[in-house]
Amino acid sequence: MATRTVIGLYDHYDDAARTVYQLEAAGIAARDISLVARDFDGNAKSIATTEAGTAAGAGATGAGLVGAAAGVLAGLGMLAIPGIGPVVAAGWLVSGAAGAAAGAALGAAAGGITGSFIAAGVSAEDADFYSEGLRRGGTVVTVKPDDKHQAVAETIVAERAVSSAVRGKFYRDNGWRHFDPNQPPYTREEIEAERQRYYR
Repeated sequence: MATRTVIGLYDHYDDAARTVYQLEAAGIAARDISLVARDFDGNAKSIATTEAGTAAGAGATGAGLVGAAAGVLAGLGMLAIPGIGPVVAAGWLVSGAAGAAAGAALGAAAGGITGSFIAAGVSAEDADFYSEGLRRGGTVVTVKPDDKHQAVAETIVAERAVSSAVRGKFYRDNGWRHFDPNQPPYTREEIEAERQRYYR
């Protein structure tokens, strides 16, 4: 069976971080997990600065937490992506780009972030959606599990992720057609105002 890339968009960084902890606790190697998040404060987040560091959630206990502390989130670095702005990122999707001082490697790659998602096995339509989700302040977790971890990865990623179908419809109903790296990223205020509309 061919491995399928598993991907999820999260409105809150802590939900994405908990997802990463649970993936690692389930036995998925850190090298098979990536996280990309908007960085509003100009400082790379770490397991010490997120609530997920002290409350990793169900399934991330004991040795799993110890392993997670040395896993994906410990390797977060900063970079800039056209149309999204400063992000913190780690894992296979961004490979060497996450720790680059200039942070240009991912943004300069052919197709930018959308091209990176497509190269990872995400459909072009979905890659467009997840890129836009990042632009609007979200966090994306991407996993390339081996066959034996495929089902558990899908379950863990889906648990806290937004529905791509529902959120994509919301975007389109409000005039969005595709991710445009030339558009400015959302501000905190714009993100908050939009999320109020999601959940009302």
